[in-house]
Amino acid sequence: MPLTVALQQQIIHSTQAKQITHVHVIQSLWSGYGQLLRVELAGAPYPSVIVKHIQLPSSPQQAAPHPKGWNSVLSHQRKLQSYLVEMHWYQHISAQCPVECYVPKTYFAQQQGQHIVLIMEDLTQAGFNQVHGHPYSNALSQSSNNAHNNIHNNTAEQIIHTCLQWLGQFHGTFMQTQVKGLWPQGSYWHLATRPDEWAALTDLPLKHAAQQLDQQLQQCRYQTLIHGDAKLANFCFNDNNSKAAAVDFQYVGGGCGMQDVILCLSSCIRFDESEQQLDAYLQVYFSALSQAIARHHPQLSTDEVIDSWQPLFVTAWADFQRFIKGWSPSHVKINPLTERLTAKALQQLAD
Repeated sequence: MPLTVALQQQIIHSTQAKQITHVHVIQSLWSGYGQLLRVELAGAPYPSVIVKHIQLPSSPQQAAPHPKGWNSVLSHQRKLQSYLVEMHWYQHISAQCPVECYVPKTYFAQQQGQHIVLIMEDLTQAGFNQVHGHPYSNALSQSSNNAHNNIHNNTAEQIIHTCLQWLGQFHGTFMQTQVKGLWPQGSYWHLATRPDEWAALTDLPLKHAAQQLDQQLQQCRYQTLIHGDAKLANFCFNDNNSKAAAVDFQYVGGGCGMQDVILCLSSCIRFDESEQQLDAYLQVYFSALSQAIARHHPQLSTDEVIDSWQPLFVTAWADFQRFIKGWSPSHVKINPLTERLTAKALQQLAD
């Protein structure tokens, strides 16, 4: 999909560049709804920008087939709304993020007919030039080099800690924020937008508990903005993985911070982790959350927020398990660890 003349002009105008020198396609957007591009510039204050060019199909039939067959009017409408939410985020809210939860600067964000154009800072120019696959993938290989694996394990743990610290800072910054123009209930898997996956769920105890799990998360005393899709792939890191920036805010909205935490962990931990290790990860997150609340909302009790959210860790994981088991019953994220966490959440409901 080449850049139209109008889009080229918009990029040049919004970046004060003299010309576009090169366009690199980073990836196509989900279900063929557009492209993510790196556009190199001459004569601008920065050498490149990221352009998210979204083309909104008028019907699900015009979208690319979903890899798991979930092409419905409801899923189509959810995607359309997600791009409008993301545009609003970059237009009105993203600039409120402090450096501790870095997000790309916005140069232009606007809908033009069936197109949405986001022109944003290239995070590689801001020092966030690292992206990672699963951090334990090499450590899980059959390598006999224990020293190498120890180094890799340390790096993996650093990556996970950095993501959790970003999330704690983000949630603490936006604690008790009124949701306007975003999803009233953030996250791409919440129950109200996933009736088809709920209907397909064959785990009957989890299916019957779905409404209660959802209500616990919605009705918890302390609400914040959640990223809504806080998987590892949506973070970029500096050279030593000590700092992160986040992208892809299509499902940002109100919620409990545990929802982001469990999605993040589901994308980057080994599923043979002990419960003690999960507790250690939570302490990293809660430490960052406490710092951000103390800085941005000193009138709130950090202890009360943590006491309110900590029991909802298993609730949030069971809520995600409800989605994933209906959406893709053979998914790797369904495993003995996630089943144990889900069972804990169901037991909490029974108690």
